Amino acid sequence: MRSMADTEAPVAPTEPAGPSPYEEKAPYYGKRIELFEKYFEREGAKVEEAKSKNEPIKVVMPDGAIKEGIKFVTSPWDIAMGIHKKLAQGSLLAHVDGQDWDMRRPLEGDCSLKLFGFDDPEGKELYWHSSAHVLGEALELEYGADLTIGPAIEEGFYYDCYLGERTLSASETDGIQKRMEAIIKEKQPFQRIVVSRAEALEMFQENKFKVELISNLPEDATISCYRCGPMVDLCRGPHLPDTAWIKTVSVNQCSRAHWRADVTKDPLVRVYAVTFPDKKLMAEYKLRIEEAKKRDHRLIGLNQELFFFHTLSPGSCFFLPQGAKIYNKMMEFIREKYWEYEYDEVITPNVYNFDLWKTSGHAAHYKENMFSFDVEKAEFGLKPMNCPGHCVMFGNRKRSFRELPMRLADFGVLHRNEFSGALHGLTRVRRFQQDDAHIFCRQDQMEKELAAFVKMLDEVYEVFGLTYEMKLSTRPEGYLGELETWNKAEAALEAALNGTGKEWKLNPGDGAFYGPKIDITVFDALKRRFQCATVQLDFQLPIRFNLSYVSEANEPERPIIIHRAILGSVERMFAILTEHFAGKWPFWLSPRQVMIVPVSEQSRDYAHEVRSVLRKEGFYCEVDDTDRKMQKKVREAQLEQWNYILVVGEGEKTNRTVNIRTRDNVVHGEHKLEEGLLDTLLEERRTKSLTCLFGVEKSAAAAAEKAAADAAAKAAAAEAVAEAQ
Repeated sequence: MRSMADTEAPVAPTEPAGPSPYEEKAPYYGKRIELFEKYFEREGAKVEEAKSKNEPIKVVMPDGAIKEGIKFVTSPWDIAMGIHKKLAQGSLLAHVDGQDWDMRRPLEGDCSLKLFGFDDPEGKELYWHSSAHVLGEALELEYGADLTIGPAIEEGFYYDCYLGERTLSASETDGIQKRMEAIIKEKQPFQRIVVSRAEALEMFQENKFKVELISNLPEDATISCYRCGPMVDLCRGPHLPDTAWIKTVSVNQCSRAHWRADVTKDPLVRVYAVTFPDKKLMAEYKLRIEEAKKRDHRLIGLNQELFFFHTLSPGSCFFLPQGAKIYNKMMEFIREKYWEYEYDEVITPNVYNFDLWKTSGHAAHYKENMFSFDVEKAEFGLKPMNCPGHCVMFGNRKRSFRELPMRLADFGVLHRNEFSGALHGLTRVRRFQQDDAHIFCRQDQMEKELAAFVKMLDEVYEVFGLTYEMKLSTRPEGYLGELETWNKAEAALEAALNGTGKEWKLNPGDGAFYGPKIDITVFDALKRRFQCATVQLDFQLPIRFNLSYVSEANEPERPIIIHRAILGSVERMFAILTEHFAGKWPFWLSPRQVMIVPVSEQSRDYAHEVRSVLRKEGFYCEVDDTDRKMQKKVREAQLEQWNYILVVGEGEKTNRTVNIRTRDNVVHGEHKLEEGLLDTLLEERRTKSLTCLFGVEKSAAAAAEKAAADAAAKAAAAEAVAEAQ
């Protein structure tokens, strides 16, 4: 391993002569290592003393098998090696009695043991968080950085660091990557120590960000730290055994950030990277990233003239006619579902006196995210969510148990004061709409309502071709309300999940303080994860707004509120679907459904007649009656993503037919205008099919004919065999 003294620190050409940033920080780094080694030796002495007792332990595996080991000697790695070498090589993380544990950390008594690899979310998170430490080491060695936090994220990791007035450019990612690759080759072990709060403060005394984090901990807190090479970091762990487990790395980009995500605090540099245990996975990742760039909703939105943003209204989208068609179709679809599941749509104000937000609790906990202003010496605010307004609506008059469940749906415009630096296309905006609804119900109605929601969710996502996973997030520390109510609510959510027949995961302690919830994660065509839908049980807003209904016993009872959304933000779902479909909108959702191309001037009148027939049925269609060649018209329509291109000439005019081809240049030939074309288009729109329906019957008939022929041949062969015998 390279020593601190041997480490070279590159100096940027623009920097004045003198010590590099790394050299200036080297004494601090050296002192930090000195203290770490002192405490590491202390830890080692304790372990050696415990080892000498040679106490046997029993380790219970997930399948119930019991493995034997020695206290403070046997590690999860040893147990895995005892089962199979490949199991050990593929295991990154251990759960010991449900607690995260380093694979090489000795076990401290009888326990249960579960192992996780890179294919598991838990293993992946460990892998990327360990990699973040390598990135942190590289940033210290290259730039003398003051490290802040370096978490794993959805795909990869980042590290935020303080470089004073300096920023990093994209051109510097190569140097950071080379430094990381050198660290990986050195096979630096990840070493763990446990220290007191005072010892941690001494160790990180020259890093004000770490000092702030440590100072916010209780005085009697015990704190774990990890070392790889010359870098020491605060960290709960666990980590990989050593840096050589990281097989390939890519440093992707640098961006700006702020300490604690607060623009009034110190500016930071954020460096993003990703690592994999296999070069093949890295290659797949890079292909996926390239594909994602092509699918970027901002690029497609520009090319297809769907929407744009303007500096005059940051974070608020201008939807152009074609984009508005998609937006409205999405809302129409949800409205159809509302009718099917018996929701009542309501319209509520956009602006409320701040007394409302004081009652709901948003004034105390959410005001910085709201747009507020004075009207006649009173403070008002634009609504960031619909639930308080729906509470006002419910409480407007006395309610009976016979009115429940009351399902109020609202597409009201919402505003949230996002930082300008956080705005990102349609995925992070200031002005948006939600398919937002609140169900006011009795406790004995919760399970049925939740089950109906999950069914509706499944139907909606199936139409879009989206897959999803569900997690039950249960009672957190500091919850509000009665334990009995929480237990009933969690049981209702669990029953609803079990009723789906789908797999789901438990996410203990991650519910909201006001009630448990189901978290739904959506996967698009590139297997990227998005949080869109939500369903939450709320016991607190009914209390805050003093809501009640008259029960069957003629007594006042509090309703429970179910917050639910499926699309979530319509804007965000618009972005997800744009990238999911790569701009190739399914016919029912497409703003460009049919382009009609006349072969010559003589067939223009018929082309416009076809357009009139289609428009009467509500289809988006146009005629290209320019003087260009037919082939060029067809090609341009395909590039513009018109689902169907109808070519019409004198023959089609005479026969009242059209020649059909798709944007993917699949030719379906000549079809009757009304019976062939119109009927199929109506069916494709009605069923919200994700695929073209032209030729389906023909294909099905051909498949059936082939199956029948195969069966006949099989029977004949069997008969021949029987005769021979």
